[in-house]
Amino acid sequence: MADTPTSGMVHPFGNVPRQTPKQFLYSGNAQHLCHPYQSASDTHVVPQHHYTMKSHSPDAGSEEYETHKQYTLDSSAASSCSRHGSPSSQSIHTGSGSPLSHEDSHSGSTNGNGSPVSASCVTEDPTDLKQKLKDLEAVMLGTDSEIVDSLEISVTNQLSLEPEKWVHMMSMPKGNLKELLIACARAVEHNNNFAIDLMIPELRKMVSVSGEPLERLGAYMVEGLVARLASSGNSIYKALKCKEPKSSDLLSYMHFLYEACPYFKFGYMSANGAIAEAVKGEDRIHIIDFHIAQGAQWISLLQALAARPGGPPFVRITGIDDLVSAYARGGGLELVGRRLSHIAGLYKVPFQFNAVAISGSEVEEGHLRIVPGEAVAVNFTLELHHIPDETVSTANHRDRILRLVKGLSPKVLTLVEQESNTNTAPFAQRFAETLDYYTAIFESIDLALPREDRERINMEQHCLAREIVNLVACEGEERVERHEVFGKWKARLMMAGFRPSPLSALVNATIKTLLQSYSPDYKLAERDGVLYLGWKNRPLVVSSAWH
Repeated sequence: MADTPTSGMVHPFGNVPRQTPKQFLYSGNAQHLCHPYQSASDTHVVPQHHYTMKSHSPDAGSEEYETHKQYTLDSSAASSCSRHGSPSSQSIHTGSGSPLSHEDSHSGSTNGNGSPVSASCVTEDPTDLKQKLKDLEAVMLGTDSEIVDSLEISVTNQLSLEPEKWVHMMSMPKGNLKELLIACARAVEHNNNFAIDLMIPELRKMVSVSGEPLERLGAYMVEGLVARLASSGNSIYKALKCKEPKSSDLLSYMHFLYEACPYFKFGYMSANGAIAEAVKGEDRIHIIDFHIAQGAQWISLLQALAARPGGPPFVRITGIDDLVSAYARGGGLELVGRRLSHIAGLYKVPFQFNAVAISGSEVEEGHLRIVPGEAVAVNFTLELHHIPDETVSTANHRDRILRLVKGLSPKVLTLVEQESNTNTAPFAQRFAETLDYYTAIFESIDLALPREDRERINMEQHCLAREIVNLVACEGEERVERHEVFGKWKARLMMAGFRPSPLSALVNATIKTLLQSYSPDYKLAERDGVLYLGWKNRPLVVSSAWH
């Protein structure tokens, strides 16, 4: 894997393959395509800013067409037409002081022929604009026709700007990264290309993959916005997978995240505690895991079952996972089966593994090989939000799967999910929620791993950025990150026929012990038998059990 950059001035995803049916170039250089960290020139005048869009017209076969818009704006003095460095220090204003006023005001100055020269940026007669500019040339600029042409373009473009565009330019947040990110998301939502063209270069200068938490998160949020404009979010999501590094002496990126923060440990321990409690005394146990990944969750449960008085039960695990996770593991589910079989053998637990190599939304009862007499436990750890609901497809696999599981009469269903509302919220609201949620995640990571640490950058890029880009850049079936808050999960589960099964006091005490080795900023809360783990005042992960 290529080295990951440690500076905000480079692309946070390296050489990620992407689809670009539309290309948005925020500079005149085609090499800067969709590059959110290319520094804009530091100048008071936005120089002949080109906005180029290329696309393939369905009516024109393979022909390309280009549309160019040029804006020359003096951002430091929007009401003035004079340029910095002009031979004349005279500032030319409209009568009202506004660059949008169509009232002509005359200064009384005359040119060499004795005709009056207008000191206004605009004229009532558009056909007279060129001649007035020539007159200005004689008085102020001599015979440099290039400068006159540039001024002509400037004035013409200022005349073409709609009032609301000037409002956007003048009210753009300055220096506040969070506010500017949200403002840019609103501009994207409303297809305000003018505001986007102003904000993206500013955002590029403010983000860094090795900076403070908000700067690091901002790097991926900007990438998500640019990918949304270029319709390349889905290709980025598919390319960024938590693949284990090829070097045998390095742990997986996901393991870095697992060790840096307690979120996964919290989910695994609380779910395992609920399962162990529900199958207490059972001789044959069948665990159905809807996202088994590398199977790490079940190691501690096998160990606990091995120590059960009277000997361990027979354990069968059905592991469900798709080809994306197979890529991340470096192989198919047979690798997980061999690993868990080896561990069960070490603990002398009778064990069998059933591999189901499909996505959770494709599961049917026949895939699960239910055997009468086995106590069934079904586990959804950070997975149910990936299964599409009624807003994506009329099939509504999310509720279908819950009804299917209920039909199995499980002893327990465990649900661990992010406490975030990104499923049906409008884009700008979803963007703000994503920004708030992952700010807390990045802040908590900041305590555990140095900002310049390459593995931290790799971990954030491959395990978090792919989620962020999917949330920001994708819609419809391509958006697979669709979180819901616990209240909505509760409604779905109860509608499917489930009832709450409060987590035991032992589980609560075990989690509290776990958190003692982490920052006191991690907060654990229990409400009605449901456990919430948060960072400071922001709930992040919620764990519950159902029967």
